[in-house]
Amino acid sequence: MTASSSIAVPRLTSLSHGGGCGCKIAPGVLSDILKHSGTALPVPPALLVGLETSDDAAVYQLNDEQALIATTDFFMPIVDDPHDFGRIAATNAISDVYAMGGRPIMALALVGMPINVLPLDVIGRILEGGQRACAEAGIPVAGGHTIDSVEPIYGLVVMGLVHPSRIKRNADARPGDVLVLGKPLGVGVLSAALKKEQLDAEGYRQMVASTTKLNTPGPDLAALPGVHALTDVTGFGLAGHGLELARGANVTVQVDWTRVPLLPGVRELAAQGFVTGASGRNWNSYGAQVQLPEGFAAEDRALLTDPQTSGGLLVSCAPDAVDQVLQTFRQHGFETAAVVGSVAEGPAGLVVR
Repeated sequence: MTASSSIAVPRLTSLSHGGGCGCKIAPGVLSDILKHSGTALPVPPALLVGLETSDDAAVYQLNDEQALIATTDFFMPIVDDPHDFGRIAATNAISDVYAMGGRPIMALALVGMPINVLPLDVIGRILEGGQRACAEAGIPVAGGHTIDSVEPIYGLVVMGLVHPSRIKRNADARPGDVLVLGKPLGVGVLSAALKKEQLDAEGYRQMVASTTKLNTPGPDLAALPGVHALTDVTGFGLAGHGLELARGANVTVQVDWTRVPLLPGVRELAAQGFVTGASGRNWNSYGAQVQLPEGFAAEDRALLTDPQTSGGLLVSCAPDAVDQVLQTFRQHGFETAAVVGSVAEGPAGLVVR
């Protein structure tokens, strides 16, 4: 019980059917939905990035020096601590601006809460967590919208600015490029263990540290001449977002699985069955476009498709830019950033080696 309310406080994760970016609609289902969402309105020339390649945000050119980045992201609890939930959700939403090569300028809060289930001070701590992440990004929460909902939902609309020449799309990878991943995988596996109350304190610490780390290298990476494409790895997993790169540029993305960084202990947890339902839905949606090596373990496939909440930036760059890319990540404190693959000519698809 809280001092300010007679409502018994349930675990936040017990109120949601899925947490974090694991809540996303499966990519195959989403594709079918979007086929029926066409608009009769013409696309203005100033809309530089829209729906066409499933990019991280929309971009609208304001003038010769500025383009506006607009994005939104929200989800249900991935953790039980309300402050951590708010921080994670806000960090995840802000990431899309960084993934386009821009800098965030302000946010609006999106809040849906079961008012008769959660005490008001718990809801307040969720919002405080989001405000903390925004403060770390140097932006204000300038407004928002709230509703009374069945499940707790929190996220942001985020706006940012980028020079039109520095926009980094997810569709501009080139054959011969090298792929660099900024954060280790495994957030979905840790969240599955947490929901079943099987995650230890160190695992929780690792999970929160990863999901609340802002992808601040984005603008500096976009300024490097050798960086061709940029995205962030979130709900569709490394395989899904790698396939978006492949489809956008009509290339084959190759992943060197042994080089992909993983959060400590997640492979063992995945082998024990701590896998989100979203991982299987992801594979069912795009597995036909992924070539796996013979004998590829089930737990590795689960991690390849593991939904990453507030995941790392995935960079496609020229080989001679790799050292600069890795140095940029290190300068922002991303010590585990690593080369994870390459881009080759060929049909759009993903090959795991």
